[in-house]
Amino acid sequence: MKKDKLAFITTIILSIFGTIMIYSASYVWAEYKYGNPYKFVINQGIFLIIGIILMIIMSKIDHKIYEKKANIILLGCIVLLVLVLIPGIGIVRNGSRSWFGIGPFGVQPSEITKLGLCIFVAKYLAKNDKEKRVTKNFVLPILLVILFCFALIMLEPDFGTGMIIVCSLIVLIFITGTNFSIFIKLGLLGILGIIALIIIAPYRLKRITSFLNPWSDPLGSGFQIIQSLYAIGPGGLLGFGFLNSRQKHFYLPEPQTDFIFSIISEEFGFLGIFIVTILFITIFYSCIKIAIETEDLFSKYLAFGLSFSLIFQTLLNLMVVVGIVPVTGVTLPFISYGGSSLLVSMISIGIILNISKTNKK
Repeated sequence: MKKDKLAFITTIILSIFGTIMIYSASYVWAEYKYGNPYKFVINQGIFLIIGIILMIIMSKIDHKIYEKKANIILLGCIVLLVLVLIPGIGIVRNGSRSWFGIGPFGVQPSEITKLGLCIFVAKYLAKNDKEKRVTKNFVLPILLVILFCFALIMLEPDFGTGMIIVCSLIVLIFITGTNFSIFIKLGLLGILGIIALIIIAPYRLKRITSFLNPWSDPLGSGFQIIQSLYAIGPGGLLGFGFLNSRQKHFYLPEPQTDFIFSIISEEFGFLGIFIVTILFITIFYSCIKIAIETEDLFSKYLAFGLSFSLIFQTLLNLMVVVGIVPVTGVTLPFISYGGSSLLVSMISIGIILNISKTNKK
């Protein structure tokens, strides 16, 4: 099977499975809070249909259009990031002013910015390819743009999405062949930045300490990690079976979002984890292969950037769920409840599919 068809089919399979799991993970909570056990699955089902349509449409639109409009796209993203910070325009959810309310749904401009920045950075890298060995002239201008958008996202605050954007774009710059020494300096700068962010917002330090020892505060900052591990641990080889999770019964908070992988593990065990992992690997392998085989520099860098964004988001979510890194509030692409995340993920796949069709060696 061709790589683009494989990526398309696997994305749909994973997204449909995610919607089914959202019902399993959420119906108890939805019934209690809203009196409708189907609330979350209906909402996600609507976004799934829209997402599939958008993925097909994006796969047919010439992606080179984005190169011409990259500056306007990024400017639009920055305007949205500023607007969402204004009380009365942006709405607060879980302590972050990172949403626009549209009826019962919410839209995250930070998710849209992942696309906008990937397009802008891909254009910049392709246009300035001859200067890539000159660190000062090549890296600093685009790094300032990335850090400016990161700062706006941190004002919400949305540390998880900000880190995904920065990490994926730094890796994208790295693969262009830029002098490696700059990344050592960036790494040291990043460590200092993280320390500064912790000092500014002490709650982040609590997340780190709860990550190191969640049982030090089992009913507070360590609660989610502990309940997640309680879901993953007993799953065994085959799990308890579909709809039979125990942790979704008001133990694991809102399990249909960031920690849905815990419910998958509990209900389907190691076998379920293995199958889901293979599906993700299939998508990522197909996307990276498409990027490698693409000749046009803008197209290549755009495919790599979008792929890295999906890969880092997936890895970050899974590391949080199993307790490897502190809780960040990042969704699992194609599976977690969240319309913005699903639509942006499927649009990303659609753009990569178009790149596969129009740019081959």
